[in-house]
Amino acid sequence: MADKARVAVMVSSEGTNLQALIDAQKSGLLEKGEIVLVISNREDAYALERARKEGIETCVINAKANGREAFEEECKKIIDARNIDLIVLAGFLMILSKDFVNYYDHKIINIHPALIPSFCGDGFYGLKPHIAALERGVKVTGATVHFVNEIADGGEIIAQKAVSVEEGDTPETLQRRVMEQAEWLILPVAVAKLCRKIVKERS
Repeated sequence: MADKARVAVMVSSEGTNLQALIDAQKSGLLEKGEIVLVISNREDAYALERARKEGIETCVINAKANGREAFEEECKKIIDARNIDLIVLAGFLMILSKDFVNYYDHKIINIHPALIPSFCGDGFYGLKPHIAALERGVKVTGATVHFVNEIADGGEIIAQKAVSVEEGDTPETLQRRVMEQAEWLILPVAVAKLCRKIVKERS
């Protein structure tokens, strides 16, 4: 639809943040955005099943078999053919090249499970930011939505939300609380805000 920004979500695993976006679309929060494409670098990503259940187009591109350059070229063809306005990395476990992120300058966002600049950068994905937070003994962690540039977790911050670290937390319990109390809340709000901006700018 012309009055909605077209959103692609890139995933590698379970797709809990994708589900938060799907739920936001159903509830009307994403009133100026529509998820039209889900791309995965892994064919066993459960996120693909979440998308299929909602009738969202899915695409699997095997990065391991073809290499990052071929993966990115294929992504570009698919994304550009569908006139995508915004790309959301939601549990996407690949570092994209400088050429790719520059090609989509300020059109790619990511959700990171820590308060950037803490516990971020190369290697900080999955449980690792939560392990690092517990090892450091911080009392507060959280999540960050940011634009993607050539530096891992180095782009401009869009939104952050803090989450308390509790006595007896394990990396798994902390990960779950950060998802429930931060990631699943701020990512849909940030995407909705950016979609409104995209639609307004082209009207």
